[in-house]
Amino acid sequence: MQFTSERRLDDGVLEREFTLGEIPGTLWTPESDAPVPLILMAHNNGLPKGADRLVARARRTAASGYAVASIDAAGCGDRPRAAADEQARADLRRAVQAGEPVDEIFESFIGPLVEGAVPEWRATLDALLALPGIGGPVGYSGWTAVGIRLAVLEPRIAAAGFFAGGFVPRAQREEARQVTVPLLFLLQWDDGGNPRQRALDLFDAFGSKEKTLHANLGGHVGTPWFEVEDGARFFGRHLK
Repeated sequence: MQFTSERRLDDGVLEREFTLGEIPGTLWTPESDAPVPLILMAHNNGLPKGADRLVARARRTAASGYAVASIDAAGCGDRPRAAADEQARADLRRAVQAGEPVDEIFESFIGPLVEGAVPEWRATLDALLALPGIGGPVGYSGWTAVGIRLAVLEPRIAAAGFFAGGFVPRAQREEARQVTVPLLFLLQWDDGGNPRQRALDLFDAFGSKEKTLHANLGGHVGTPWFEVEDGARFFGRHLK
């Protein structure tokens, strides 16, 4: 892991850009005399790590006493896109404009994205936990499909917060039964692009003995800001 830039923000959080091989990432850490827990933060469906909503969540979470890291998945952010990914995005735009079903297009696009992203997240986790000032336990927040796969494969994930707004491939919907960590699931009740019943069915499928559903009125990007604070309390119960 190589750090390429750093800056101290007004709230005392240190923001550092890094690369791990071909993987670009950002790490936010609070001022602390002792090692702090780590939260991996991923945006739904591979949106870039520099998206304003993710950065705002990351900074607020880091200021609450956590190291927070995000990376760009292959084909996302500043990383080059494969021709197949570009074609899938074009097909998706055409289908949405025509009012056609989009699930199979999402499946062909998001499924491989998840399969490629999870090994990179695990490699990033290895590198982050080797840094001074970062300790366990580890939490995960954000992109549900990747979070499901990580929670199943990665024993170091101790708690997870999932956003229901991203498409979840069939493989991860099946794997949801194997997720057993404490879980906070956020659902926007009026998200037109994410069928409400499918999200409720996914919540029901999770194997966690401790799982909480927060449903708020509003569309896809309308998650209330107070959910960031509730998320900090959730992780505080399980990571501190």
